[in-house]
Amino acid sequence: MADALDSGLDPADWEGLRAQAHRMLDESLDFIRDVRRHPVWRPMPAEVRAAFDAPPPRMGQELAAIDSEFRQLVEPFGPGNVHPGFMGWVHGGGTVEGMLAEMMAGGLNANLGGRDHAPMEVERQILRWMRNLFGYPEGASGLFVTGTSMANFLALLVARTRALGTGIRRTGLSGAEGLVAYASAAAHGCIPQAFEMSGLGAASLRLLPTDSAHRLDMEALRQAVAADRAAGRRPFMVVGSAGTVDVGAIDDLGALATFAEAEGMWFHVDGAFGALGMMSPELAPLLAGIERSDSIAFDFHKWGQVPYDAGYLLVRDGEAHRAAFASPAAYLRRETRGLAAGSPWPCDYGPDLSRGFRALKTWITLKAHGMDALGAAMARCCEVARHLAARIQAEPSLELLAPVALNIVCFHRPGADCAQIVADLHESGIAAPSTTTIDGKLAIRAAIVNHRTRKNDVDRMVDEVLRVSTK
Repeated sequence: MADALDSGLDPADWEGLRAQAHRMLDESLDFIRDVRRHPVWRPMPAEVRAAFDAPPPRMGQELAAIDSEFRQLVEPFGPGNVHPGFMGWVHGGGTVEGMLAEMMAGGLNANLGGRDHAPMEVERQILRWMRNLFGYPEGASGLFVTGTSMANFLALLVARTRALGTGIRRTGLSGAEGLVAYASAAAHGCIPQAFEMSGLGAASLRLLPTDSAHRLDMEALRQAVAADRAAGRRPFMVVGSAGTVDVGAIDDLGALATFAEAEGMWFHVDGAFGALGMMSPELAPLLAGIERSDSIAFDFHKWGQVPYDAGYLLVRDGEAHRAAFASPAAYLRRETRGLAAGSPWPCDYGPDLSRGFRALKTWITLKAHGMDALGAAMARCCEVARHLAARIQAEPSLELLAPVALNIVCFHRPGADCAQIVADLHESGIAAPSTTTIDGKLAIRAAIVNHRTRKNDVDRMVDEVLRVSTK
């Protein structure tokens, strides 16, 4: 009994645990290998949902029983983004290597808030890789976060601190009156939300019209900034999109960079999925100007195919980034030797002291596949999207609702209930697109993000759209 107590929460039977762990790993590998044999998504039966009403366990259970429960109650009813028929939202498909990295990171159980250990060097190496990919200088900083929503928010706080000075960290937003920023009406909803959370308020963000290609209208931007300056306001930031949420449009990043520089404004790029197109020689020219930005937010868990979650913020001026967040505290004292060395730490660049080892699954995914293969997978997504658009245009009963800039295709069937069609598609298990509104029309929106999705997958979706809409 004493030995069992002395082992803490480690297993009493390591060999039995090892055998069960191998079975669990095999089952997870089989799930990914055989994903095409399963529906994209299936509704959760009432009895399955009711199983989650069980009270918390007072006593431990055998791992084999827990695994069995997972395979019955959880695995069959996931969101479906591992499946090639998932096209609804911009979710990456993940990789086997990334799954294994999650296991390895869990075993190491590292906190990457700071201090001097090898996982920190993995994160720093990825920063060096991202500086190189986006043409940022050596002094640029980077930070793993949950996702681009958080990265956009942190970028706004850096820009706000640059505009108002570090004194606002003590005094609050005194002097922030009249501070205004600009983005297109097609910007992701997390952008206005970031302004709400920052204390500046959503009213300080001007959401401007888009042009015929769904990009931020540059003339509208010029007029808005001029009008705000004439009214005594302080334009301080412009946000460009590298892959808008509805149609995947890329703003004219070069023009935005030139304008922001001339106006003395911070130029931020929301590149949630599109920014990593820099890995593709075919797609990188579409992102010209991103290298001139002051900050970029993007997700490795989208086109980078890293398992959730792995968002990233890259800031050109690392000192400006650090000035917005670094906070001295006795328990965070830095040393030149020992585990407390290695300053600056990631907690100097964001609010989190407790940070998981997101960098490992990103590092392993990048090393296992290489940027060339990942970039080729992104280009293939766009090729599949173009095929889908051509298929839609060849069907007299379907209408393409927006140009296909990258990998998102928006269409509808005039006279049909597109929301009902999408729900029918989900429940069929064949495909899982989403909906949006384009020019006042409810659209079926197919986002091709999964590296497994091929032309025959989108053809099956179109065939099913035609079938269910004529029932």
